[in-house]
Amino acid sequence: MEDRATHRPDTLVVEEPLEIRVDGSPLAVTMRTPGDDVDLAAGFLCTEGIVRGRSDVQTARHCSGAVVGAENAGNVLDVTLAPGTPAPSVDPTRNFYTTSSCGLCGKASIDAVRTSTAHPVAGDVLEVSVDVLASLPDRLRAAQRVFDRTGGLHAAGLFTAAGDLLCIREDVGRHNAVDKAVGWALRNDRLPLRETILLVSGRASFELVQKASMAGIPLLAAVSAPSTLAVDLASEMGMTLVGFLRGNRMNVYAGAARIGTTSDALAH
Repeated sequence: MEDRATHRPDTLVVEEPLEIRVDGSPLAVTMRTPGDDVDLAAGFLCTEGIVRGRSDVQTARHCSGAVVGAENAGNVLDVTLAPGTPAPSVDPTRNFYTTSSCGLCGKASIDAVRTSTAHPVAGDVLEVSVDVLASLPDRLRAAQRVFDRTGGLHAAGLFTAAGDLLCIREDVGRHNAVDKAVGWALRNDRLPLRETILLVSGRASFELVQKASMAGIPLLAAVSAPSTLAVDLASEMGMTLVGFLRGNRMNVYAGAARIGTTSDALAH
């Protein structure tokens, strides 16, 4: 039987650069999936410690003249800070260029990204059952709109302790998806995100723990593995970190006291 090659159209995820400006000055360039750009910029500024809440942001809009196609998908977005909000310091030790695969690539040192959070999570009283946690990956997957067409996007979802979905964002980059979710919370005046759960569709890296802590999220769960540095930071910040969240089994790497157990459900 002779093998035959077939030709058919395929839907691919879009990846384009977004330049984030603050008060007209370039601050960062990230490779992202276009869409929810205002959320992305707001979340990035929050997780980098530049803004703390909605009152710190006056406006955020695509720059005129930076328009691609008829859908106004501009690749330059300018955020105007509210009066009295300090402008970011562009330190040469903090290279803000990021790729879709790594939000911290190019940073000069770990010290440069170990940002001090305005929303400590150690005292957060969140309690969540194993059954609720086990249900979240399916709920996240069911809410992904673009993944079904491309198979190439990460997702970040914010959930209540009861398992209700507050927000889902997708992006080619894990860190961008998280920033988009945090930006949604900032724009809706929901920071800090106390008693909430952040679920990510990939692995749990140091940068995602850092971003969750900056938004005041007490529990980060991932369907894949965490890194050692992610576990160290979660423990240091008093955050709950869950990995390999699949079916009714999961590994809890930090902050297990927030999770109610059932038999044979948890590994430590």
